Amino acid sequence: MTDHRSAYATAVAPAVEAALGKLDLDTKARLLSGRDVWTLPAVPEIGLRSLVMSDGPIGVRGQGWGAEDPSVALPSPTALAAAWDPGLARRAGRLLAQEARRKGVHVLLAPTVNLHRSPLGGRHFECFSEDPYLTGVIGAGYVAGVQDGGVGTTVKHFVGNDAETERFTVDNRIAPRPLRELYLAPFEHIVESARPWGIMTAYNQVNGSTMTEHRELVAGVLRDEWGFDGVNVSDWTAARDTVRALRGGLDLAMPGPHTVFGPPLAAAVRAGRVTEAEVDAAVRRVLLLAARTGCLEGVPAAVAPEDVPQAIDGRALAREIARRSFVLVRNEPVVRGEPLVRNESATGGEPAVRDEPAVHDEPDAPGTPPAPATPRALPLNPRALRKVAVIGAAAEDARVLGGGSATVFPERIVSPLDGLRAALPAGTEVAFAVGADPRTKVPHARAGFELCARYYDADGALLAEQPQADGKVQALGRFPDGVTRRNLHRVELTGSFTPRTSGAHTFAVSGTGELRLTVGGRVLFDAPCAPGTDDPFEAFMNPAEHRLEAELTADQPLDVTLCFVPRSTALGADMPALTFALGHAEPRPDPDAELDAAVRTAADADAAIVVVATTEETESEGFDRADLALPGRQDELVSRVAAANPYTVVVVNSGSPVELPWRDQVPAVLLGWFPGQEAGAALADVLLGAHEPGGRLPTTWPARLADAPVTQVTPVDGEIRYEEGVFIGYRAWQRRAREQAGPAPAYPFGHGLGYTDWSYESLEATPARARVRVRNTGPRPGREIVQIYLAPLTRVAGDVPLERPDRWLAGFASVEAAPGETAEVEIALPRRAFEVWDETAAARRFVDGTYAVEAARSSTDRRLTAQITVA
Repeated sequence: MTDHRSAYATAVAPAVEAALGKLDLDTKARLLSGRDVWTLPAVPEIGLRSLVMSDGPIGVRGQGWGAEDPSVALPSPTALAAAWDPGLARRAGRLLAQEARRKGVHVLLAPTVNLHRSPLGGRHFECFSEDPYLTGVIGAGYVAGVQDGGVGTTVKHFVGNDAETERFTVDNRIAPRPLRELYLAPFEHIVESARPWGIMTAYNQVNGSTMTEHRELVAGVLRDEWGFDGVNVSDWTAARDTVRALRGGLDLAMPGPHTVFGPPLAAAVRAGRVTEAEVDAAVRRVLLLAARTGCLEGVPAAVAPEDVPQAIDGRALAREIARRSFVLVRNEPVVRGEPLVRNESATGGEPAVRDEPAVHDEPDAPGTPPAPATPRALPLNPRALRKVAVIGAAAEDARVLGGGSATVFPERIVSPLDGLRAALPAGTEVAFAVGADPRTKVPHARAGFELCARYYDADGALLAEQPQADGKVQALGRFPDGVTRRNLHRVELTGSFTPRTSGAHTFAVSGTGELRLTVGGRVLFDAPCAPGTDDPFEAFMNPAEHRLEAELTADQPLDVTLCFVPRSTALGADMPALTFALGHAEPRPDPDAELDAAVRTAADADAAIVVVATTEETESEGFDRADLALPGRQDELVSRVAAANPYTVVVVNSGSPVELPWRDQVPAVLLGWFPGQEAGAALADVLLGAHEPGGRLPTTWPARLADAPVTQVTPVDGEIRYEEGVFIGYRAWQRRAREQAGPAPAYPFGHGLGYTDWSYESLEATPARARVRVRNTGPRPGREIVQIYLAPLTRVAGDVPLERPDRWLAGFASVEAAPGETAEVEIALPRRAFEVWDETAAARRFVDGTYAVEAARSSTDRRLTAQITVA
């Protein structure tokens, strides 16, 4: 057994033991079950305060589920991984710890380190990468940063929660080798290098045992083999059996108070089904977590208040992470049939010819290589743009975060349209057109509405009142003060609405229960509404929608009330929950007319920026995707705009890969992920050249779903068999290309362009490290991500008959250099990179032999190679 217990855990062990000795059996059992949805019980007799948990991973929502306590919203984890910078991940973690302390939160339920096995995974935006090494390194930086601030983490979902379909029951059949080399590897790296204070076990089964009861992987691998000394908390409602869960290594069953622990656990001890010593082991770990987070009086916290990192500007960091995460996958010269002119001149005479190129390059420094003769589409030159067309529904209503438990409510969101308007010079006209709307549901009522939510009991007494930022009323885990599950009877979303335009306005109501909508004194809807799914969480996040229309007159205020009598005020047995919504859409032209208007807007502009996006209906926790197509008519929109204006830049606002059938029709494509609250400001930074896009792909981007080597997310007879073994992501693409000459992806793992060029000048390698020198040969300062891959010159592992991938990521580092300058970086080659899991010996095995060490810009763009021999 490897002992990774920290010096802190050893130092506080006597105090933890003393506190444990004062507890009776019932209190011990109660400590292993949540007090409610987000907190653990307090025990004043031993100085134990209630410990508070909160969802992450891009922000700290706190105990509520609403906008009354806003949160900083960082870019999605996939975006963070695209920056390929563990230091940046650590800074993100420190900001989240700062947010947690502000909200009284002690443990953040993050990060998610499951892998991108199939591009259809609905929750991939919440995970980092398809590669276990990149996932582990970024995850370790994140965990270290959060815990630097004295806040705990729960690395999740241990293990194999790589898809959402039937996630509560699916049995993922994973052979020992891929389980060790891929799916357990990020958890192992984080445990060894960042020592997390918590792990969250998943809903799913692995090889026949549900993860909250998986003694082999939790008690055996996680604790005994890796030396993990933290708390193992169940995913919410995942614990199912008292004895099997305790003996499987589970410490905390959430949410409370009614779980398989608490009174059922005390009863199991008294019945002789488990021993009190087994309970004590779990309680020790809970008390250690309390001590680490400052919740055990008389015991110093793991991080003293004076050692907490200095305050971080949340908006500034969110903006920095976003622009560092943007991946420029295509940037070609703009091809025009004639010089770019405007349709009219300022004087009404001859058309005004642009006297500056639309592409902006920094002036050459003395002695640096000249700028390319043919400038590329990005960055734009803001001084040369007299009119810019910004097109797409997501340009105005940005998709900045994924759906599900990762939801937070930022104080502000900067849309791409707002960001560009703020950054462009005052004389530049910015014309907006929707073009195509990806949403199939009506957006929540916002513009023109002034709303509040009023909570009433059965006698009509007002229990609470809260202002509403929009038409969605939602609570999970906690109701407003004065409101309980017992006394709540109905909620009224009420206020006024002033239409901006005359015509047929669309309203929508959603929620499980009785709904009655009144607009201007007229009842538009009055009926019971049933959930549209059997999954209670999905029904909570995405209740069925009912639409109706009303003819309204512009600028005439109307009273609006949506009365909701919920069918239930709980999600599961104990989780207080409430959700219903009022949606609204202004009168709009038919879809063909909207497309035509967007094309006209683009044709009349110097450049067109089209923002395409997925929605919470296509990417969210609770379900997987059926395809990789952009929703609605967005593909048609891009093709038609590109035909009308050759200077078309496309920004892709999605958390994971989507098909881009038009990618060769436009000169520039920028992947923006879910970029957080400062989305538009960061986008303007990059498009206008104030900063270069810093991202590299953390996952392979297929051209078509049909091309992807691994796609299954739907169980067959309750099982998903990981028959591909260790060949997922770029490993699978390269294997298939070698064996079958199959199609290449649209963009490979590790790919990403900047605004300068790099030459790779030298590579020196030993079995322990690689040293690379690169030169900035372009016109402006830049950052390069140097990637090191190992390629075995024989793919069979010695006398172990195992096929190995063609190559795998072994290390990476970033460098910066001014034009004409060189930069050198040394990258360690970990011993683990040369090992395989020997299923016969049930152990790791170092594979000696000759390897190619490859210095690369991506998994397919390998610039230098050196050979080493290891033994």
